[in-house]
Amino acid sequence: MLKIIPIAALALLATSCASVENILPNNTEHATTMTTPATHAKKGLITLQSQHSVSDTANKLTKVIENKGMTVFAQVDHQKNAAGVNLSLRPTQVVMFGNPKAGTPLMNCEQSIAIDLPQKVLITEDAQQRVWLSYNDPQYLKNRHNLQGCDKELANIAKALNGISQAAIAK
Repeated sequence: MLKIIPIAALALLATSCASVENILPNNTEHATTMTTPATHAKKGLITLQSQHSVSDTANKLTKVIENKGMTVFAQVDHQKNAAGVNLSLRPTQVVMFGNPKAGTPLMNCEQSIAIDLPQKVLITEDAQQRVWLSYNDPQYLKNRHNLQGCDKELANIAKALNGISQAAIAK
């Protein structure tokens, strides 16, 4: 009897973890025209839809970042890395970038925020071949690290993140 309970629990878990797409509304018209920020509160992310491929969005993003005088530290192509070990993954890239003029004041408010710096932008393609650009919501970082006295700096970072993200997804 005791062996049946864990098996039943596993079966329940497997069925409850079925594709999220099966429980979400299938409104592709809205999804393909979405250009305003959508905050995923539980994840602390701001997510925007791009009309470009993952690669094109990432390349546009890096150009915008560099044109703004920031440094691109890395562009990680997770799909390519997965293929290198014979695994498959939908297009997924992360661009890491920053500027000490923006990050240092935050670290002076609370050094633990350094774990979330430099900034990162995630660009992914979902199962419906829609491309999404996501980044950490600065308010999430404020709460996560209990930042005090850095509201002006956080507002500037939020404005910069939104600006470069909007430029990367623009037609």
